Amino acid sequence: MVGDVHQQPDEIPEEEETLEGEERPETAESPEEEGPPDAELVLKAQQGDVQAFDQLVERYHSKIYGLTYNMTSNREDAEDLTQEVFVKAFEALPRFKGKSSFYTWVYRIAVNKTINYRKKRNRKRALSLDSFDQDIKLDDAYHEMTAKGSPLRNISLSELQKKLNEALQNLSEKHRTVVVMHDMQGIPHDEIAKVVGASVGTVRSRLFYARRQMQTELSEFMK
Repeated sequence: MVGDVHQQPDEIPEEEETLEGEERPETAESPEEEGPPDAELVLKAQQGDVQAFDQLVERYHSKIYGLTYNMTSNREDAEDLTQEVFVKAFEALPRFKGKSSFYTWVYRIAVNKTINYRKKRNRKRALSLDSFDQDIKLDDAYHEMTAKGSPLRNISLSELQKKLNEALQNLSEKHRTVVVMHDMQGIPHDEIAKVVGASVGTVRSRLFYARRQMQTELSEFMK
């Protein structure tokens, strides 16, 4: 499960997995773009239509890249992981039964692969000043710290980005995952719940504690 991260890097998560003792969240609509629905493209891909799978990759590539990038804080790693996610999804597609949406399923693969990659990494990579996207939106942390009257308004943007990035990378895997998916990618609570195999209440709780930890780490810059 994503929450406990017991899987090996190449292991494909179950489609309907939840944490023991937790409620199964309601199914939400996949954020499909214009064109054939995911289910139709998946069926064609399972029948050998490579172009149909290419359409799925094109549809979700930027979302998966955004997830892996914000979880690793490294563009090269994110590019490699994104490619690996879709390779793994293609290899496992014959076993995909449609119990969950393709969107949820591929996100789950991406989260598990990225977390396992981070766990296997022997040392932290040096943080670069551009490791946080310019359009990051941490609605409790970023907005409060850059609001009118905040002492952080006098700090350079690059320094603020670096400090925010350090605080994000110091979060536990399960807390970083929900912050990246919700605050940076705008994914709703119920969809995150399906991806991480937890209840909506658990997702909200993880967001609360993650934001509080980040604000605590950044408190010295708010004096």
